[in-house]
Amino acid sequence: MSGRARLTLAAWGATLTAAGALLPLVKPATWILTAAFVLALVSGVGTLARRAPLARPLTLLAQVVVALVALTAIFAREQAILWFLPGPQALTHAADLFRAGAEDVGRYAVPAPDTEGIRLMLVGGVVAIGLLVDTLAVTFRKAAPAGLPLLALYSVAAGLSGGGAGWLWFLLAATGYLLLLLAESRDRLSAWGRVFGGAPRPGRPSSAAGAGGNAFAPARTGRRIGAVAMGVAMVVPLALPGFTGGLLGGGGDGEGTGGAGRGGTISAVNPLVSLQDNLRQPEDREVLRYRTNARDTSGLYLRLVALDQFDGTSWKSSVRPIEDVPKRLPWPEGLSQDVKVTEVTSNFVASESYEQKWLPMPYPAGRVDIGGRWRYEPAGRMLVGDDKQTTGGARYQVSSLDVQPTADQLAAAGPPPAKLRREYTRYPVSLPAEVKETAREITKDARGSYEQAVKLQDWFARDGGFSYDVKVESGTGVQAISRFLKDKRGFCVHFSFTMAAMARSLGIPARVAVGFMPGTTQTDGSVSVGIRDAHAWPELYFEGAGWTRFEPTPSRGSTPAYTRDTTPSGTASDPARPQQSASAQPSAAPSASESCTPQMRRLGDCGPDEAVAGAESDGSGPDPLTAVLVTLGALVVLALPFLPLLWRTRVRARRLGPGGTRGPEETAARTLAVWQEINDTAWDYGVEPDESSTPRRTAARIVRLGELGGDAADAVHRVARAVEEVLYAPSPRPVAGLAEEAARVRAGFHTAADRRTRLRAALAPRSAARLRWAAAARLAETTTEWSTRRQALLTRATAPFRRTPRETT
Repeated sequence: MSGRARLTLAAWGATLTAAGALLPLVKPATWILTAAFVLALVSGVGTLARRAPLARPLTLLAQVVVALVALTAIFAREQAILWFLPGPQALTHAADLFRAGAEDVGRYAVPAPDTEGIRLMLVGGVVAIGLLVDTLAVTFRKAAPAGLPLLALYSVAAGLSGGGAGWLWFLLAATGYLLLLLAESRDRLSAWGRVFGGAPRPGRPSSAAGAGGNAFAPARTGRRIGAVAMGVAMVVPLALPGFTGGLLGGGGDGEGTGGAGRGGTISAVNPLVSLQDNLRQPEDREVLRYRTNARDTSGLYLRLVALDQFDGTSWKSSVRPIEDVPKRLPWPEGLSQDVKVTEVTSNFVASESYEQKWLPMPYPAGRVDIGGRWRYEPAGRMLVGDDKQTTGGARYQVSSLDVQPTADQLAAAGPPPAKLRREYTRYPVSLPAEVKETAREITKDARGSYEQAVKLQDWFARDGGFSYDVKVESGTGVQAISRFLKDKRGFCVHFSFTMAAMARSLGIPARVAVGFMPGTTQTDGSVSVGIRDAHAWPELYFEGAGWTRFEPTPSRGSTPAYTRDTTPSGTASDPARPQQSASAQPSAAPSASESCTPQMRRLGDCGPDEAVAGAESDGSGPDPLTAVLVTLGALVVLALPFLPLLWRTRVRARRLGPGGTRGPEETAARTLAVWQEINDTAWDYGVEPDESSTPRRTAARIVRLGELGGDAADAVHRVARAVEEVLYAPSPRPVAGLAEEAARVRAGFHTAADRRTRLRAALAPRSAARLRWAAAARLAETTTEWSTRRQALLTRATAPFRRTPRETT
């Protein structure tokens, strides 16, 4: 494998190892395979272009074109020209995806779902960083500065994850960068051999190539820059702003904002907090209206989300994958064919102002017909809006099962599956002992899990002396549980999560559901669901019946029939043939009236236009544009100290670069360029130039002030004699090995200088002042040129109005 190919492969690998720090931010992490494929195409095109060879700008342009074509084919295939060429529609679609991704970044918790917008941002960002690394390390052969974009990539990932990047990802990123430096050092060694070894110090073994001595100068410089870059990488994440909320969130109290953002892939907002806000609304306002063919709507709870993870700080949704909505949802987990079920069909119309990421549905739903971008979460049987999709103004139909187990069936339920039991009976070690003792005391006479669940429900709803009060704060941690059991005052949140925690302590699988109570039936047969119908209730698992609703909150909702002393009789109906006792046709959303009274609003007769938005993001997440600007600002600040190094390295490569057969003029120019490089090298190490002296006196001065000796001093004098011959000889002879002579001089300065002088020469070379001089000269030249042109135009414009000498006489 050639040195260039090895360096290209190292740049590709370094980018992917640095991008690994982004993996904890999004689940699933399959996006990195797409990024690796596109980046491989870009690197391959760069390899072919450099072998051609093309000019460096043309190589970069070819890589950019290939990257755009690949990204277009992946993310905007339907809008592209011939499925891969970026056109106006493809660019518009990409811009829309980018905006959607930016909104998702501020909306979702860590790890966020792999939405199309977030995937575009991740893949596009990694490809852009990889292209920059390939350009610096391979095209311009400067691997050390290529650590800057790698540093920016890792720093952003570490800052956004709130420390979630971890030492493993830092180690991988650092290893990738060091391998890149090693590949560049090996490539330079194979190309130049001994010339970068430097002159030996007195009393030390030779450091020439192949002598087994000290490391070569470029390798030492690269390692030092790498050490500085990795040190900055450890500090930069600590200096980044403390983002909170959404994908950028790294902290939180856990009881008001969804904790540290690790509770789920759906939303960073804890729905229990928004639920209390809804219950405290001064007026009840409609958010949903529906028609159903259910005979009894008292048990038709509309479920939004299931909170199945309790960490002692809050209840929240576990991190689970989401998928496309199937035409027919799977049969409910644990539900036996022996249990009576009736299929119910309901048609819903949501208020335009009710914008919610979760879709309210009866549980368990069997089929959902809805337009728009929706995804399905199988474990909780929830529908989640994708990208910017919400429930605002949605019209949809849900076919659900009215599950009617009997008390005998629940009492005879067998043990749940071991995996389900382990997952849904977990509770934190910080759960107070009094909570577990109270649960055992309440259920001491129960003969099984079912009787334990009923006794818990009745204790909260009837026998325990609890009262319903929405003014109590809605904390969901273990301290809130203890406070609730002591004060015996709270609302549905407190009753549901406390009963679920007690059930888990007894070994009964439990979770908390959040949604709406069935609502109020209107005179036209439709059912109105108001904002004050927001509710939370526990769901307990019984083998044969599946997840089963309980109602511990007093004066709210309806107690399930299977938890009463007598169970209504009836025969099971065919699930494939829903009953038609009531019309299930969609109804048009009622319009509001200007004369709508507060009483009508509470009843929901003003229509869904009076509804308010439910639980949604509170907007506390950072502006994605701010995050991008902060990142770019940090990158610019980090890059500024390395600009003189980049310029100086580029000038040295141009002066000493290899070339073919030259004529007399090219030979003279080459000799003078090498002499200029030696003078600038001396200037970088503290020997200021004196352009009034002859080459011979300048050489003696450089050797004396630079304390050069041995090969370095001889190299200065040899180049000085070559310059004198070019300047004064009638027919100067070409001199070979001038670039090697300059390299020996530079190695001599490096050996003789102390550490501080070496760093100054590498990172802040004094000869970079020529860049400022050149800019000033260019500005003066441009000013003079424009002044001359302006004067010529003015003279030409006024010529017709000037008098000739004859006209004057």
